Amino acid sequence: MSAPAPSMFTPAALAQAERLGLRMGWPNLEVFADTLLELAERDRNVLAVTSDSRGSGKLGPFGQKLPRQIVEVGIAEQNLVGVAAGLGSCGKRVFAVSPGCFLTARALEQIKNDVCYSNIPVTVVGISAGVSYGALGSTHHSLHDLAALRAIHNIHVVAPADNGETRAAVEWAAALDSPVYLRFGKAPQYHLPEQFGPWRPGRARQWGTGCDVAFVATGETVIHCVLAAGQLESQGVSCRVLSVPTVKPLDTAAILAAGRECAAVVTAEEHSIHGGLGEACASLLMQASVSCALRIIGIPDEETVTGSQADIFRHYGLSMEGLTAAAQRLLVTVGATR
Repeated sequence: MSAPAPSMFTPAALAQAERLGLRMGWPNLEVFADTLLELAERDRNVLAVTSDSRGSGKLGPFGQKLPRQIVEVGIAEQNLVGVAAGLGSCGKRVFAVSPGCFLTARALEQIKNDVCYSNIPVTVVGISAGVSYGALGSTHHSLHDLAALRAIHNIHVVAPADNGETRAAVEWAAALDSPVYLRFGKAPQYHLPEQFGPWRPGRARQWGTGCDVAFVATGETVIHCVLAAGQLESQGVSCRVLSVPTVKPLDTAAILAAGRECAAVVTAEEHSIHGGLGEACASLLMQASVSCALRIIGIPDEETVTGSQADIFRHYGLSMEGLTAAAQRLLVTVGATR
């Protein structure tokens, strides 16, 4: 029997979460599966297609309750997307579920041509994304998916941060008449503070209005930015946090406002530093002639360390402590150049 995964949060981070009044929720992947089942029970045209991913995708209850609305293609990601596109072209609302590392590499051509080029309303669901598979190593890490799919036309790219964003994104995707990529990890997630406001497609959600540091993050890194901002606020540093569930299309207005109004911007993502949210923000700010100190926190271009998701987050500075330190260093640089 394997040992439980180490906590994503250090004792100091847990204490900070308590001070902020945060409540722990469920893994986003489980909320996805529950929401999909609810939708499928109401609409027989909602289907799940998996590539030997029923268990890892938390779709066991779905298969038991609705066996005629789930299709298993086996370990064949290209076929997964092709079958999903075919069903989608016949009026079905299809969620194609597979580990993000394989789905967006092996089946990239099928996503590009069968789904996006053909404009079939399929929701491609990358599960256990980022470094969720941890110790299984680089073969199982999906650190390329945001970059690859940002470069493909006609697909929304969405990485929810918490249970609320997850439920809203799944319901939205099920009603949309165009392709979507949804990205989920496996770890339980804190509920984001209510001050972030409601989820709206294509829009960032903001916590705080500080003008010293803006954290801009997506997916499971958002909560670590909230904790870092809370820690910095206690030291007299004013912060804001942008949760950016929709990496494509990007909420350009919110990010440009952060760049114009804040001395420093720190982006965070469970993804390569190349081609993801950070580079999208850098490109946007540069092309708009917005000058601000910017630091992209993610996985650098090197042989990725092997370990749990928590270990990898801490190694690469995606934890509360790492993000706090990055912001402090950036503010020192800004002060030195003014």
